[in-house]
Amino acid sequence: MADYLDDLRFAHVLADAADATTMARFKALDLKVETKPDMTPVSEADKAAEELIRGQLQRARPRDAILGEEFGLDGTGPRRWVVDPIDGTKNYVRGVPVWATLISLMEAAEGGYQPVVGVVSAPALGRRWWAAKGHGAFTGRSLSSASRLRVSGVAKLSDASFAYSSLSGWEERGHLNGFLDLTRDVWRTRAYGDFWPYMLVAEGAVDICAEPELSLWDMAANAIIVTEAGGSFTGLDGRPGPHSGNAAASNGLLHDEMLGYLTQRY
Repeated sequence: MADYLDDLRFAHVLADAADATTMARFKALDLKVETKPDMTPVSEADKAAEELIRGQLQRARPRDAILGEEFGLDGTGPRRWVVDPIDGTKNYVRGVPVWATLISLMEAAEGGYQPVVGVVSAPALGRRWWAAKGHGAFTGRSLSSASRLRVSGVAKLSDASFAYSSLSGWEERGHLNGFLDLTRDVWRTRAYGDFWPYMLVAEGAVDICAEPELSLWDMAANAIIVTEAGGSFTGLDGRPGPHSGNAAASNGLLHDEMLGYLTQRY
């Protein structure tokens, strides 16, 4: 098996640099925010963090391709870094501390590129999570000061905690009734949103989570962390990995049952 620990260490270096950039502008009164063509916000900090990460990657990993939310795809080849400079920009621009930089390394494999390294760094929360293929998932302040992540052992939906982002996306796709049925049948629901529910699944604090519309950079790092923690990460179609344009994550024990609810149309 390939050893991805050097890449993981480098991803932490990238996250450190991004954290310094994003925290320097968090809650800044003169923060510049624009609206992208898809009507989502982008701040100067999003662009600065991605430019910084791209610059370091181009110097240290010149043969690797880079896909980022703000500046698209550069390069080709079997290795591709996928970057979301600020996942949770709407939170960031409003001063809500739930946002993170997502960094993943993906490698060409059967069925498309698959994540082999992932780092999720949420500096305003003082939290970071990471994983490398075959090496497990961890959380902590640094590689040398970390705790291993394991998903929960909850095996009954009626005992499960379910996290989601919002109701509107499910309604727009005709799946709101199934979503609401699921919320009624679980023990607890909370709308944490963005990267956080996936990290809570990996920690075993939440048992299931799902979102109806996502991009690859929203999912790649989350996917490897959840799976290395012993969980399942698929699209709503059940396809493993971050390629379905939406996501469902769980402790594995409740995955099929959750998908049964979320794919109902009526």
